[in-house]
Amino acid sequence: MERKHWIDNLRWVTVLLVLLYHVIYFYNNKGVFGGIGGFGDYPQNPQYQDVVMYIVYPWFMPLLFLLAGVSARYALQRQSAKEWFGSRTRKLLVPGTIGLFVFHWMVGYFNTMVAGQGEMLAAVPGPGKYIMCVLSGTGPLWFIQVLWLLCLVLLLVRVLDRKNRFWNWCGKAGIVVIVLLGVLFWVGEQTLVRNPRPESADGLWNLYKPLFYLVPFLLGYFVFSHDAVQDKVRKAWIPLTACSVVAGVVLIVTTFGQDNTSPQYLASPLNCLYGWLMCLGLMGWFHAKFDRTSRFAAYMTRSSYGLYIVHYLVVASLGYMMKTYTQLPPVAMYLLLGVAVFTLSPLLYEILRRIPFVRWCVFGIKKKSTK
Repeated sequence: MERKHWIDNLRWVTVLLVLLYHVIYFYNNKGVFGGIGGFGDYPQNPQYQDVVMYIVYPWFMPLLFLLAGVSARYALQRQSAKEWFGSRTRKLLVPGTIGLFVFHWMVGYFNTMVAGQGEMLAAVPGPGKYIMCVLSGTGPLWFIQVLWLLCLVLLLVRVLDRKNRFWNWCGKAGIVVIVLLGVLFWVGEQTLVRNPRPESADGLWNLYKPLFYLVPFLLGYFVFSHDAVQDKVRKAWIPLTACSVVAGVVLIVTTFGQDNTSPQYLASPLNCLYGWLMCLGLMGWFHAKFDRTSRFAAYMTRSSYGLYIVHYLVVASLGYMMKTYTQLPPVAMYLLLGVAVFTLSPLLYEILRRIPFVRWCVFGIKKKSTK
């Protein structure tokens, strides 16, 4: 099968948007959990740069799961289920578990400090501090943990479609049906706990959203892995993108200032409509205009996963230290953090992937490789 460069390009561009999102999100003042906070309360200080969160959050992670589903279909045409799941376990589960003990405990340390638990951490003996940091270090690793779980679910689902009858049937979907599949996007968001209880695991469920992300992952595998479906989306990329822009503008104008990660916000029909149309519009646009590669694009295709894995240490550490220990103006903090995450993350990735054993723990790389 000829490589579909547009999928590679869309994936790494989306990962770069994740990096940008975390720079903005870290200093947001809209109540989004996990950041250190903004530079004044809303609405007295609107922080209009936070609009980046409203633009990308409804669709960028669902899109990554959708593309992962497409890629899973292609990989399973070349590999046995055992080989594929073994590679997924090494690439996803190892970094998502062992990587916490080797690298992401550092993210956990800064997450603990950002959460204002520094005094509590200081009172814990050395080994206990390390374990606390490990448990707090998941950060963006939730994505690969959920993806590994969905890969396991996919193996079970494929048993029900051994002869590809359902997959073949999905390939007949027309553009109207493709757009209407957004209803499933909305149904998935309804699985969130609307009023999470602080003393329960409700918040964790809403963070991981496994049933919601199962929807785009399976749609990628069964529907969007078909060339015919991809072509229909490509041909309609202009109206799809235009409609998504209109929906996005209406959503942002009417909801700016709300916590855009709350279950109520995410489950709203307008948020789901915008998120789904953006997924379709971007797939169509990249298929139509960016189905090619270059030296830089090839490097990003190989490296974007590693950048995703390591980037949050840069965000959490530098973002925390600037906000806590300096009097820099906000614009300087944003600029410094933005430059740092896009320069230090590749440097950190290139160093770690060259260290034996560490590269296996952190990236799931068996040996030194450009892959």
